[in-house]
Amino acid sequence: MSPLLPSASEVCLEQVLSAPDLITVVMRACRSQAACPACASLSARVHSRYIRTIADLPWQGVRVRFRLHTRRLFCDQSSCRRQTFSERLPDTVAPYARRTVRLNEALRAIGFALGGEAGSRLAERLSLTASPVTLLRRVRQSVSSAATTPRVLGVDDWAWRRGHHYGTILVDLETRRVVDLLPDRTAEAFAAWLAAHPGVEIISRDRAGSYAEGARLGAPQARQVADRWHLIGNLSEALTRCLEQHASALHTAWNEVIPLPELSVELLPVPPRSNRAELLRQQRRGHRLQRYEQVLHLHQRGVTQEDIAQQLRMDTKTIRRYLRAGAFPEMAHRRRHTGVDRWMPYLEQRWAEGCRNAAQLWREIKEQGFRGCQTTIRQWIARLRGPALPGGQSKDSLRQQVPPSPRQTTWLLLHPDSPRSSEQQSYCELLLRRSPDLAHVVERAQRFLELCRHRSQELLEPWLAAAKQTGLRSFALGLERDQSAVEAAFCLPWSNGPVEGQVHRLKLLKRQGYGRAKFDLLKQRVLKAA
Repeated sequence: MSPLLPSASEVCLEQVLSAPDLITVVMRACRSQAACPACASLSARVHSRYIRTIADLPWQGVRVRFRLHTRRLFCDQSSCRRQTFSERLPDTVAPYARRTVRLNEALRAIGFALGGEAGSRLAERLSLTASPVTLLRRVRQSVSSAATTPRVLGVDDWAWRRGHHYGTILVDLETRRVVDLLPDRTAEAFAAWLAAHPGVEIISRDRAGSYAEGARLGAPQARQVADRWHLIGNLSEALTRCLEQHASALHTAWNEVIPLPELSVELLPVPPRSNRAELLRQQRRGHRLQRYEQVLHLHQRGVTQEDIAQQLRMDTKTIRRYLRAGAFPEMAHRRRHTGVDRWMPYLEQRWAEGCRNAAQLWREIKEQGFRGCQTTIRQWIARLRGPALPGGQSKDSLRQQVPPSPRQTTWLLLHPDSPRSSEQQSYCELLLRRSPDLAHVVERAQRFLELCRHRSQELLEPWLAAAKQTGLRSFALGLERDQSAVEAAFCLPWSNGPVEGQVHRLKLLKRQGYGRAKFDLLKQRVLKAA
């Protein structure tokens, strides 16, 4: 029976009492002597005996209760402040505890993995009765180990409340484990942590200036590495801002590729009714247009962007985007991808040949490996046919007349080898041919992508000199201020990829707490959860 006992060196089995829903195990303390918790002197003189009732791990889904006969002993040391003490059984049960050590460890592991509410539901299924508060209490009672000092450190921020409150996560990039969490993302807090943990040699970070400053102050000997994914992201944002300033050129190029129908407004038939989605879309567009006109009106009166943001309760980034656009920025149409996209060329060919039977088309592509249902093909044909519209056009053809947004155009220009439709190909070629300055900017952006992919550190200096003469000047100046970290990104293998993965795990753990967990509980779970 020794495997069933918490510790065979501390307790011995006397009796097992079985009931349909409860197993009672009678045990007694079996050591001849016990140490005083105050002076650590051994004593064998018994003062009295008493019984403790303790819960233990279930046996085959049946609850187990220990009835432990233990003792109270005299302390024979005259200098000790205690005259009597209860016998300690550290491997079996803690003082005053109502659960065994191994049961508390199981509850603590469940609390670390699932938190309070979900952990309580799982514990109930495993016959480990514990409330959510009990599980969280076990997590908070766990001893936090001192943060180790990694050789290669990755740092990034995480949103405690997006747009308002952010923290900092620190990851050992060699072991890919979280080292510590900081409650804010200031340079002072990061510098203080680095000063308290000397020995960091390499720091991988994003382009945030606070982490660069904190690393310079807290660990001046460490080499900073800019994350390559963030470099490409900053390039994409810089090119998008440049394209927003050429919004009219984007519209002109797209209209030449797909010209708008020349119809008189008076001849357009009024639709008998509009569906709910279309009405909501028109209402949202009207609201955005009204906000856009308010921003322009306040800006023309000389109101600063910060004051406009406070008056209209808008983000300053949205205000800057409106002011750079030069025209009202329409929302881009998002194409919904379905399982039929792979067979689209074949379906379009059969449609051009005159096949209009959905069942026939479904049978043909099913033989080629299509796993969808016939309803998917019927919906595709219905969208292709569409209701009768002015000029004999379908809904999809009218959707194609909406020009790509500056962000979508950035993707098309930065990735010329990606799959593109003939309209998108013609649109890109015409845009670059009609705007030589924009073509020069795109050529510089594509060149920087090649530098990142091939890690061409020696070509960075000439690229910066050339880029400062184009619309990427602000981006190039930012790289120049952080040039040492950018060069390190080209010659060192470290990146913030593992840090982003840990941030994703942190978000999951944070949302499991329904936003009610404090920083200390979240930190414990992030550091110790499997």
